[in-house]
Amino acid sequence: MSGRVWVFGDSIDTDAMYPAFAMKMDVPEAARHVFHQLRPGWTDQVRPGDIVVAGRNFGVGSSRPVATLFRTLGVAALLAEDFNSLFFRNAVNAGLPALTVPGARTVFRDGEEVTVDIATGEYRNDTTTTTGRTTPLPPLILEILASGGVLARLAEQGYLPIELLEVLRSGAVPVESGSGA
Repeated sequence: MSGRVWVFGDSIDTDAMYPAFAMKMDVPEAARHVFHQLRPGWTDQVRPGDIVVAGRNFGVGSSRPVATLFRTLGVAALLAEDFNSLFFRNAVNAGLPALTVPGARTVFRDGEEVTVDIATGEYRNDTTTTTGRTTPLPPLILEILASGGVLARLAEQGYLPIELLEVLRSGAVPVESGSGA
């Protein structure tokens, strides 16, 4: 995959990614508030296919479902020097590739173009022509990502109704109308 890079720092917590006030909103509206405090207006600039790059301990904090918001915005992948383990698993479950790239913030700068192969661990800064390789994602995680996330994989395997598969792969979250009590 290839995309434009957005670089963030160390220990970015899920509260900064998904502010509390946005948790009461439907997913498309909540997605408009990702990184609201860190980088106001970022969601107006991000385009489908863009890649978020971060430092160490990306996604520390609560288990807010930020990966779903990134998918809603069209973010293609996350690259970080390392991920909080719960955040990493939530990203995989949502079908969002998350690859650990040591020194990622020294390799990429905002606005540069990157190409990454999550199956081989190879990456290239297309702007500077810097290349590198990191540990690729394991086969099971690649299978989950190829399915569109863990729930889509379970639907493919018959553990969930197959009718849900397209909705799950799209990243859309069905919203029921009603009182919401």
